[in-house]
Amino acid sequence: MPFELPFFSSKTPPLIGLDIGSSSVKLVELTDSGSGVLRLERYGIEPIPRGAVVDGNIDKIEVVAEAVKRVYRRCGSRIRNVALALPASAVITKRIALPGNLREEEMEMQVESEANQYIPFALEEVSLDFQVIGPIPNSPEDVEVLIAASRKEKVEDRMAVAQAAGLKPVVMDVESLAARSALLRLIEQLPSHGEGLVIAVFYMGANTTSVSVILDGEAIYEREQPFGGQQLTADIGRAYGIAAEEAEQKKRNGDLPANYETEVLKPFIDTATTEITRALQFFFTSTPYTRVDQIMLAGGSSVLTGLPEALMERAQVPTSVISPFKGMEVSGNVRDKQLRLDAPALLTPCGLAMRRFEA
Repeated sequence: MPFELPFFSSKTPPLIGLDIGSSSVKLVELTDSGSGVLRLERYGIEPIPRGAVVDGNIDKIEVVAEAVKRVYRRCGSRIRNVALALPASAVITKRIALPGNLREEEMEMQVESEANQYIPFALEEVSLDFQVIGPIPNSPEDVEVLIAASRKEKVEDRMAVAQAAGLKPVVMDVESLAARSALLRLIEQLPSHGEGLVIAVFYMGANTTSVSVILDGEAIYEREQPFGGQQLTADIGRAYGIAAEEAEQKKRNGDLPANYETEVLKPFIDTATTEITRALQFFFTSTPYTRVDQIMLAGGSSVLTGLPEALMERAQVPTSVISPFKGMEVSGNVRDKQLRLDAPALLTPCGLAMRRFEA
């Protein structure tokens, strides 16, 4: 049977969320502070050299494992179980309907038979799992089932990184689904739990910006475009004649000349707002929707000075930078000032860490 490492595990032990991105590894540990209130216990971000992870593929397992070891050691966590995630591009997901009265073994057989139709690889080359979403409203005898499948080597590379760092992989998720778990927790905190609101979430990563438009808990539109924080790093390098690594370091530390904001940052923010408003236009022209009620910004580049204001002015939509830890307690181990800068980039590892509390 190909169900070895679960994408969807119902009995989850204490674990930490570990996100392996293209420019850094990120770790989040949450605990339950009582009465269902989550608490951010510790987190860490460790940069990885360019080329170690390319397009979601881990090209240098040892290099990434060393970064994971460093971030784990610095965080001081004692939990060795980790939840990991694959990029959405590496996972085939499909929702199917199955009879609700099937025993688990029968359901596994049905899932395998259905998966054969949708997966362009031999099943022995694939890690496959499924999760029952719930009954189908207009067909009460049936249940909706989500199938997730990925090439085994994609799963094994991430497992190898965790194991080489001395950690134990127990859950494999999908990055977009983990981020959405963290997002839905934030939307729940809006007036009327965000019901009826069309919310566009832009995650500005190192190389790409992804948009997910959410309505009543469902993603109604998803798209990715090749634009991210690395472009600002390249702009800084060009403007001041320095190497990419030094430019990245200076960008993070704010250690830049006086003309940086007007000469380099402002043109980048203009480009970013153009890219985001263009993505909104794509959403309007390719779906029946004609409005967005709220824009949420996340990812490392979302905290750039002036970006939310520039976007709100251009798009004429309320815009905010989000923290997945809003409404949580924060441990004394965590520095508040640093967390404000880092939190928007921690959506995926936060969603992974939340797997600890799922029934």
